[in-house]
Order: sequence, then C-alpha cells, then structure tokens
Amino acid sequence: MSSEMNPTRLRILKAAWELLDSNPGVAARMSDIAKKAGVSRQALYLHFPNRTELFIATTKYQDEVFCVQDRLADSRAAMTGLARLEAFVTAWGSYVPKIYGIAKTLLVMKETDEDAARAWTERMGDMREGCAAAIEALARDNALTSDMSQDEAADYLWAQLSITQWELLTRDCGWSQQRYLETLLSNANRMLTR
Repeated sequence: MSSEMNPTRLRILKAAWELLDSNPGVAARMSDIAKKAGVSRQALYLHFPNRTELFIATTKYQDEVFCVQDRLADSRAAMTGLARLEAFVTAWGSYVPKIYGIAKTLLVMKETDEDAARAWTERMGDMREGCAAAIEALARDNALTSDMSQDEAADYLWAQLSITQWELLTRDCGWSQQRYLETLLSNANRMLTR
C-alpha cells in the first residue's frame, strides 16, 4: 500500500510518526508536522482534513510498516482457543514496544484533545476486538474460565495488554521484555482458562 501511496501523503505520515514517536506524551501540532514534512499547512489539510484522521492514518501506517497483519496471522490461524489466546498475547505484547512512542503520545493527549481521543479510542477498539476473538475461541472450546463472562474476560485481557501496564512494568519497574511476556502469558492462562 505505501508503495502506491501519494508521495506527499507518505511524507506527512512519516513526519507525523517521527514527531509523535520522538517525544512520547508530547503533542505534535499540525504546523509542526507540516514543517517536518516540508509541506504547507494547506497541503497538509488537503491530505488530512483534521488531526483525528492524520493520527489514525499514522497509526495504521505504522501497523503497515511493522506488518501487524503478519504478526496476528498465527492467532487467526490457531486451531484451539488456547493457541489463539497465546498467539494473540504474544503478538500484541511484542508489538507494544514498537508503537510505544505514538501510543503514549495519544494516551496523554486524549485527556485534553478530542482528535487524539478519537484516534486512541479507534485503535484500542481494534485491539479490544482481537481480545474478544481470542476469548470467543476459548469459549467455543469450552476452555474459558467459569469465573467471568465472555465480555468480562475480554475486558480483563484488554486491560492486561494495555500500553500503561507495559510501561509500568518495563519502563518504571525495569522488567525485561521477555519477563513481561512470560508473566503476561502465565497470567492470561491462569485467569482466563479452565
């Protein structure tokens, strides 16, 4: 897709990515993004009429560059609910460090910025759907814990896979990425399966 993308649009997405990623938690203004991309603000708004669309497009471009669909292939192809859960947790838990800068920026900005909030909500909604699919596969196999409904289990998994939890454990507490993933998988199995 990016090879077919308009070169100006691609420059804008790369500039937005770099600015959002370079200083996690700090907002990037449209004028800063236009300057970084070497385009006028008018040209920027021709490609992205508002920041919400630009932020969403940037996260989707990031997904494309990091081949998120390939990362999720094992989860989608899993033959059992347990295999799907483990593949999804591993895929997402391994993906978080790659998207942390932009995710952190949107997470901070969403408190005061409607565009960032909409972009964050859309992206986290996509991730919540992946959690729900993994839980549905467990339920189909009669392997889901009886302690939670499917919705509660999807909520729990979604919360465990949050950017904030990854940040607290790896950045604040100094856990290695491997330890984070091991614990995430262990807790998901213990809490969500029979």
